[in-house]
Order: sequence, then structure tokens, then C-alpha cells
Amino acid sequence: MNELLLEYENKMAQFKTSNKRYLFEQIDLSNRLIAIKGARGVGKTTLLLQLAKYNFPSSSTLYVSLDHIYFYENNLYQVAKQFEQYGGTHLLLDEVHKYPNWSRELKLIYDNIPNLQVVFTSSSALELVRSESDLSRRMVNYHLHELSFREFLQLETKYSFSAYTLDELLQDHVRIAADMMQKLKPLPLFAKYLKIGAYPYYRESESSYQQKLMNTINLMIEVDIMAVENLRYETMVKLKKMLKAIASSVPFTPNISKLSEHTGLSRNSLIEAIKTLQKAGLVIELYKDSSGIGMLTKPEKLYLNNSNLMYVLAGEQANIGNIRETFFVNQLKCGNTIHLSPTADFLINEKYTIEVGGKNKKRKQIAGIADALVVKDDIEIGHGNIIPLWMFGLLY
Repeated sequence: MNELLLEYENKMAQFKTSNKRYLFEQIDLSNRLIAIKGARGVGKTTLLLQLAKYNFPSSSTLYVSLDHIYFYENNLYQVAKQFEQYGGTHLLLDEVHKYPNWSRELKLIYDNIPNLQVVFTSSSALELVRSESDLSRRMVNYHLHELSFREFLQLETKYSFSAYTLDELLQDHVRIAADMMQKLKPLPLFAKYLKIGAYPYYRESESSYQQKLMNTINLMIEVDIMAVENLRYETMVKLKKMLKAIASSVPFTPNISKLSEHTGLSRNSLIEAIKTLQKAGLVIELYKDSSGIGMLTKPEKLYLNNSNLMYVLAGEQANIGNIRETFFVNQLKCGNTIHLSPTADFLINEKYTIEVGGKNKKRKQIAGIADALVVKDDIEIGHGNIIPLWMFGLLY
């Protein structure tokens, strides 16, 4: 226990990050058991340490990562019990999926140590999905997404920018854009974000970012997915092939027969693999509506989770139309419902019909439709129902 406490004190003494993610203010800390889910690399560890630094008393807080060698021979429940007996009130656990039987022991901690609050993360949303049934009555879930364009702007410019609801943005986008343009030129920064801005670790080294992101993709498949799916090596290679195919396509309407032939996976195995990749934070499935969607329902469109993944997997072969739609879907999926539109590209929150394109995109596909918008790339400021694409990065 003293070893863990000393390492925590040293970590906090060296911890300098002050830029808080959007989720920091949204977490209700009155709950005793809090789960923070999200893909590998989105900044969950930093968020835990910020909670420790800004919200919890240093003298009664402990952060530990459950892949620590200490837990090869020590029991999490006993550590929690001893920590509480010596005055501990807040236990922050990172990488819980790397600890055997974590779900059962968290349940025991919650039931038997009522004075101890636990906040935990997992790099694999897959394992949390499978284990929630044991903890669902006790646990409150939060999902940490990749950096929004707004958060990226704050890191790059040191200015603070407000987040807006979708309705606020649509009603007041001209004023919002004009105010922001007094501080920055959005288009060069937007172009940079599309290539390297989705994961906070881009700040460590921009030149090596794409190599690190490729390593992250490999770890998601070879470690996170393997931890719960037990796939064969050949299947992992086929999943990587599929990701590259999506990255280099126009907005991807999956032909399951051709994709099955290309990857060597059966139809059912292929659809299950797509859903596994979505849970891991690598792809996004879209449908025209939510009715009748089951485990073996093929998606009607398939996107990589963010444009950075497209650039690292397809490079300059990445399709610009696909990049635009991928950015839009990635930013809107945090707090909004997205379906495919029968007349345009997307239907958002079952209300707004959206057509996404370049600066020369016409309005003909949304003519006569109520609550319809054209979202254009390569423009700084819009007017009426024409809105710049970059502004949809201000939603969280």
C-alpha cells in the first residue's frame, strides 16, 4: 500500500496538464461508483488525474492503474479496504479491464465499503459492455470522446471557446463564427485537426503522431479486442484490411458479400466484427432508422470513427467527401442521434435534414424540406441554412 501511495504522490507532483476535457464538468461526483469509458488514447488517465487534482482531497485520494505489477500478488478489494481503514475516501482506478474479476470486486467494494467513492476507466468499452449487468444498479456511466475541434482550438490558440447545443449553433451560427474569427482563422486549423487533432497525445510530437496512431490502432485490435473476443491472428489481419478498405472508399455502403470475400470472413462473422470494431472506437455504423436493428443487421453506411484514422490508414488516398462526412458524424455522435436521410446525407435528432459537401454544394437535395441545412467545407462563415462544416466541432 505504501508503494502505491508514494507512486501516486510522485505522479501528482509531476502532473502539469490544466486543460480540462469537456467531460470534466459533466461528471456528477455525488455518485459512489463512476465509470468513464472510451477508446484507447482519448485521455481517460489525464481526466482521472485532473479529478484527483481539482476535486478530491489529496490526503485521502489514491490513483492506481490496475496493470501495475503490484496487483500480480495483491487483491484489489483488500487494497480498497485497507485504504479506507486509513482514511481513504476516493479511489481512482485506471485500466480496470486488465485486472481479472474486476467487476465482481468493484461490486464487493461498493456493497461493503460505503465510505469509499470509486471512479474507474477502461480502454476497452467491450469489456465494460459485457460486465455492466453486475454493476448496472450501482454504476453511473460516462463516455469520453475524442478531442472535439473546439477543444483542439483551445489547445492550439490558448483561447477559451464555449460549447453550444446543436439548436444554439443552428440558430446563431453567423454571430458565433464572426466572434471566433476575431481571434483566429479557422480553416488552416481545421485542416490540421482533420489530420492530427483527434487524440490529445498529438501534442507530444506532431511529427511522430501518425506512427503513434497506427500503434494505437494495432493495440485496439491486438490487445483490447483480443482481451474479450479471443480472435485468431488471421482474423485480426482481416479486420485491419477492412479498416483500410473503409478509409480509402467514398462514404462506405458495405456490400457484405464483396467485403466477406475480401476479408475471408463469413457474413455473420463479418457483421459481428464490424460491431466489435464500433464498440472498440474504430468505426461508426449508420442506419436509416433504429427499428429492427439486431446483432446481425448489416449497417447501411460505415465510417471510420474519425478523420485521423482515415489519414493514417489511407494517406492522401482518403476521399475528401468521406473525410467531411466522417468529421460531421464523429462530432455529432456526442449527444445527438444520427440516421441516414432518405433525401440527403443525414437526419439529426429525427428533425434536421443535413447535406454535407464542399463550398460549391447546391441546395437542390434539400429543396422544399423543413429544417434542412447545407453544411459546407472550405467556408469561414455561413448564412441562413448554409453553415460551415468546421462549426460542428463546437458541440462539446
